Amino acid sequence: METETNLSAEEIRSNLQCVEQRIAAASARAGRRPDDVTLVAVSKTKPAEDVAFALAAGQRHFGENYVQELNEKIRIFEERPEAEGVHWHMIGHLQRNKVKYLVGRVSLIHSVDTVALAEQIEKESAKKGVVTEILLEINVAGEESKWGFSMEEAKDAAGAVKALPHVRLIGLMTSAPYTEDPESNRGYFRALKALSDGLYAEGLIVPSGNGFRTPALSMGMTGDFEVAVEEGATMVRVGTAVFGARNYADQKVIQ
Repeated sequence: METETNLSAEEIRSNLQCVEQRIAAASARAGRRPDDVTLVAVSKTKPAEDVAFALAAGQRHFGENYVQELNEKIRIFEERPEAEGVHWHMIGHLQRNKVKYLVGRVSLIHSVDTVALAEQIEKESAKKGVVTEILLEINVAGEESKWGFSMEEAKDAAGAVKALPHVRLIGLMTSAPYTEDPESNRGYFRALKALSDGLYAEGLIVPSGNGFRTPALSMGMTGDFEVAVEEGATMVRVGTAVFGARNYADQKVIQ
């Protein structure tokens, strides 16, 4: 995949500080602590150099949408001392035949959208003798263009995952509709928070072994993460506001 860099190290550092300040302000408005929210910097299509700039600025959570790109960045940074303590997150649509390339390498898979995918993660995790932490992807707005369980399907899916000994369900994820008005997504975020709290109370969402707050709630991106934080997000997935706009022209994206 071809990538381009268009921000300097100082610009990325400044952007990270700005996003963290916005998270802190949103947390304060909701009576929450800023450290209850993890910023996952989404570096898809951006070069490793940009990740290195973010690492130097103290960022330790990175999200990728594509398996090949994620594995390449893990390979680049796994021997670098400055990358110690980094958590890699798979946040994009995941095909079952790609699971084997992620198990044991990522801290969290956000985008589990079928029970069959969870069962494949179980199979590969058992082979490697690890427990893989996941989130169920919920299509909270019922958009035909997006993956994920419906709100009504979530409980049965969570029950099926609970039976898998090498998979740990620690929360939920959603991608809310694209909108110019973040307030229009507030109801979706609030509904997902209520769903996650209910599943946690029933023991279908369980505590993380990787130190993530549970029930984990991955929601909110560059355009609406402040509203998501106000409604209970424990993880926000922010790309453009950190690394700048992406140029998809002439790029070949390989899952």
